[in-house]
Amino acid sequence: MSDTTPPTTPVPPVPAQPAAEAARQPTPAAYDAATDPDDTGVPSALEADPADIGRGFFRALFDLSFRTFITRRLASVFYLVGLIAIAIGFIVYFVQGIVGGIAALWYNPGAGISLLIVTIIIVPLVTFLAIVVLRFLIEAIVALIAIAENTERTAENTRR
Repeated sequence: MSDTTPPTTPVPPVPAQPAAEAARQPTPAAYDAATDPDDTGVPSALEADPADIGRGFFRALFDLSFRTFITRRLASVFYLVGLIAIAIGFIVYFVQGIVGGIAALWYNPGAGISLLIVTIIIVPLVTFLAIVVLRFLIEAIVALIAIAENTERTAENTRR
């Protein structure tokens, strides 16, 4: 004869305190932007005033103690300006290479064809590499700023 008792289901652990007792405890204090160590000027709550973003930015811009960082907020602007500069460089070098290659075809056809082929291959490749390097540099700078901000928060929390 075999034992046909059903397997027992695991019982979850009992909480440290009953739910009714936890509900009677005071709620944590509401978020206070003045005590937030991340003074970026970007509102963290959905109901915050969007005008605070500009005031926080200009306050951080003229902060002579460098306690707040604006680099993280301007990273996308720097990236856009860098992309525009790279695009202008691409257009200038590509057009110069094509025009120079066509002009060289008249007096030295081999050099003209070589210049056209090199322009069509090298200029887009260098442009792509420039975009990658720009992105790496901006990400590295933003990561350094994030490390500095997190280190400052950690230092503030360990002082207490």
